[in-house]
Amino acid sequence: MTTLSTEEAAALLHLNVKQVQNLARAGRLPAVRLGRKWLFPRERLEQLLGGPRERAASRTLSISARNRLRGEVLHVRVDGLMAEVVLRIGDQELVSVITRSSAERLGLRAGDVAFAVIKSTEVMVGKEGLEA
Repeated sequence: MTTLSTEEAAALLHLNVKQVQNLARAGRLPAVRLGRKWLFPRERLEQLLGGPRERAASRTLSISARNRLRGEVLHVRVDGLMAEVVLRIGDQELVSVITRSSAERLGLRAGDVAFAVIKSTEVMVGKEGLEA
């Protein structure tokens, strides 16, 4: 039987670590407490999710946005409920502000490859040296 730490179980369930601990404490998640740590049986968690996560993770997601920019995560700054993510795309940096829970769910770390997906109803174009 494979067991997961609280952090691993939180990543599998797409939940906050504190939420996983509270659910285990309340008996709503299968878990065993060993000292100050919780251990979670992977197979039981996957059953709760409706099957092995590896199968779900192997699926691809198609989206309508065509403006997908692949880049490297330079850094992630978390402050309260929000996270600032800086991507290097070519020789440019792109800054995005997303929710903290989204950054945690994605497991964003410096050095990761990530995509910026841009969907907008309008795009402005500018050129240096011209006055309006």
